[in-house]
Amino acid sequence: MYKNSLLANSVRFALVGGAAISALTVPTVFAADEETADKVERIEVTGSRIKRTDLEGSVPVTVIDRAAIDLSGQTSVTDLLRNTTFNSTGSFRPQSGSSAQGTASLDLRGLGSSRTLVLVDGRRLTMSPSTGSSQDLNSIPLGAVERIEVLTDGASAIYGSDAIGGVVNVITRKDFNGIQLSYTEGTPSIPKEGGDRSAGSVLFGSSSEKTTLLAGLSWNKRDIVFARDYPWITPGGSTYGNNWIDSGLQGNFAGIPGGCNEENFYKNGDLCVYNFNASNANEASTDNQSIFLKGEYNINDDWKIFSNASAAKTESFGRYAPAPDTNRFQGYAIADDSYNNPTNPNAWFYDANNPNAVAYDPAIGAQQDVHIYHRFAALGNRDNTVENLNTDFLIGVNGIIADTVEVEAGFRRVRNKTNEVGNGYLAAGTAWGYVNDFNPGYCSNGTFDAVNCRYGYDIQNPSSNPDEILKGSAATTARVSQFNIDEIYLNASFDLFEMPAGMVQAFVGVEHRDEEYSDAYDSQSEAGLVGGSSGNSAGGGRDVTAAYFETLFPLLDNLELSVAGRYDKYSDYGSDFSPKVSVRYEPIDALVLRASYGLGFRAPTLDILTQKTAFSADSVDDLATCQAFGNPTCPQQGVQIDAYRIANPDLGSESSTQMAAGIAYQPFDWLNFAIDYYNIEIEDRIAFFSAQNLIDREQAGDPIPAGLGVTRRANGSIDFINTGYGNEGTLETSGLDLNLKTNFDFGDAGSFSQTFQMSHMLEYSIDGGRDLVRDPGVPRQRMSLSNVYAFGDFDFAWNINLVGDQYEDVNNSIQEGHVATWITHDLQLTYTTPWNSKLSVGAENAFEKYPQLIGYDGREYNYNLYNGWGRVVYFRFSQSF
Repeated sequence: MYKNSLLANSVRFALVGGAAISALTVPTVFAADEETADKVERIEVTGSRIKRTDLEGSVPVTVIDRAAIDLSGQTSVTDLLRNTTFNSTGSFRPQSGSSAQGTASLDLRGLGSSRTLVLVDGRRLTMSPSTGSSQDLNSIPLGAVERIEVLTDGASAIYGSDAIGGVVNVITRKDFNGIQLSYTEGTPSIPKEGGDRSAGSVLFGSSSEKTTLLAGLSWNKRDIVFARDYPWITPGGSTYGNNWIDSGLQGNFAGIPGGCNEENFYKNGDLCVYNFNASNANEASTDNQSIFLKGEYNINDDWKIFSNASAAKTESFGRYAPAPDTNRFQGYAIADDSYNNPTNPNAWFYDANNPNAVAYDPAIGAQQDVHIYHRFAALGNRDNTVENLNTDFLIGVNGIIADTVEVEAGFRRVRNKTNEVGNGYLAAGTAWGYVNDFNPGYCSNGTFDAVNCRYGYDIQNPSSNPDEILKGSAATTARVSQFNIDEIYLNASFDLFEMPAGMVQAFVGVEHRDEEYSDAYDSQSEAGLVGGSSGNSAGGGRDVTAAYFETLFPLLDNLELSVAGRYDKYSDYGSDFSPKVSVRYEPIDALVLRASYGLGFRAPTLDILTQKTAFSADSVDDLATCQAFGNPTCPQQGVQIDAYRIANPDLGSESSTQMAAGIAYQPFDWLNFAIDYYNIEIEDRIAFFSAQNLIDREQAGDPIPAGLGVTRRANGSIDFINTGYGNEGTLETSGLDLNLKTNFDFGDAGSFSQTFQMSHMLEYSIDGGRDLVRDPGVPRQRMSLSNVYAFGDFDFAWNINLVGDQYEDVNNSIQEGHVATWITHDLQLTYTTPWNSKLSVGAENAFEKYPQLIGYDGREYNYNLYNGWGRVVYFRFSQSF
């Protein structure tokens, strides 16, 4: 099977996924003759536990090797993976003001980050403590990565829960001798300030006849960016400015008379709104540092001991506008006789002692209790600092028993802890007490003394509040979250028996995993006494026991059948069995046909099952609410509404049925390609429905899960929204992946290679409803084309990246408007010096393509699919010894 060895190596090293990362300079390796091909060592490839020599197997695996990583110009695993074409609808990245501010995730096939399984050296990455339901890519140091394998097929039969959308296996460096230093510095062009990034690594490797050691340091850092530094930002218009409404909610919102004189407050019709974009930092800073150590000791020719240890520390800083709050949810109204009640003719707003006094207008209505929606700017901005420490230790033994059975056993302990501190938040009960009881300075003897007789928070002039009032109104929030794993495993691989076409191989294993999750907020936040904050405590534990097998049957010389299955038992909800069958057929040399069918599952995560109801002032795009509040920036900048996240402890697991079929072909030595079809059906789907998602579904006429939804007032504006997780029935999606690679050797004139990759979504529907492809945020296609020209000591890479077009909106199931195709170009020039170093200069988005400014999920553009960095010019230096 000489030709197949050519194909296997070619496809393995050529089909590199991603936009920027698809620039691969590693040449295709061809065997010299049949004897060399026969000596290819068996290795394990993601998607199968059985080691084999034919690397183009029965399931599609894309490999991003170290050369592609270097050519991408990226400084983190997060940015490297989120640009892959398989990340169909984009994925979450660090954002200021989010409860998951410092995390970043991956979302294969647009099925959600909790349906993409991330492994490190074949073991699952622990869940992020900040979310409890997704894995944080920020905890993986890029400097430690040798290659990344992306399996774009379901793999619950191999790896268990969460592997519905696919599996990403990060392979860390192993065989390295010497010292390698690397440093990268980059600067974006669009924000006037901020966003600068740097990264570096130091790698040490040494080996002897019996011992191999590898150690390294890795870091990457990106500065914060404030919204005001983007050219497209206009003043925000939050209704949490200085407004009131009657306690019965029968009237309309109106500004506090004379109460719109402070910085960043401004009049908008009858309202006093607040420009939150003056201080918001939509792009949080990130600072990741890690240290890792790997070692192996060969006891003898058959047995070895190995150990991996790593510690990754991530820090993120985010700034959000001052705390918004309303007394409506504090259990009382502002009394009709309060000096801060605009319907009271004796209110401070109308008093001659007030330098900003306005005349009382009887048209304001009868004297009555009111609710006030206020931005407590006197307390300053809300600053959140998030620190995460992830330590991962594994020790194991690998060996051969009786020259026939390879066994491996290991123990792993992961401790993942996040500390979050928030400053500038509101002690809501105390602050609203000051507002209600405020006395501008009237003394008991009838005189006015604003120094000695004044009491309480002056909603009219927040900057003039006494220090003791500000201190009493301020709150510092704290959140400590943990997600810990203790895991043991034992597996064995061996030959079962021989068939005419070859040996039947088998793999069996068992593993046991204890998971402990806790998400503890400070007591004041948990009691709902802090304004401008959201979330509540949660926590719980469970254990998971699994047994699994995989068998490879060589039915013919050119036909093999793989059968795999896994049984997972969860202590908290039940068990699941996931089988899978796959076929690989090579009808002629250099042509592989493959197909697979399997069942998968996703267990409900601990955060979903245990989280308490939490309030949040969400920013959304909703025309009716914007019109009711008179927001001039609607809908691009959004409007804030009241939302509640509701936990659902009765959720069960969701199940999936997955089919795939494909062809890989190398008709010429210089050309190979693969086309794969996938079809995924998820039943009893677990999905999170955000405030914006529920609004969009309401407008589109799409189904909304029971218990969730939008509640509107008589004028059509939003009163509140219940958000959370629900079982939504069935989700179906299908699509095609195309990978094509060419290699041309021009002798003394250099070499040229191209890699083209396309992910094409055919269908995406829920409960048999309409096709959601090309809805906002769901492009039909993502493509990349890399061009690499190598000449002597120089390598030039040009990568073209495409995110397909979408519709701008959906109304009554009709797609409307247009979000244009987004195409960017990345350039890099690398020089390899005679002293074993490399100098690289490059530019991501070299022609400074702007994202299309169409409001999405409360922001000015789709943060999951696009970025607003503009042209990122970078320089990298690496030195090997």
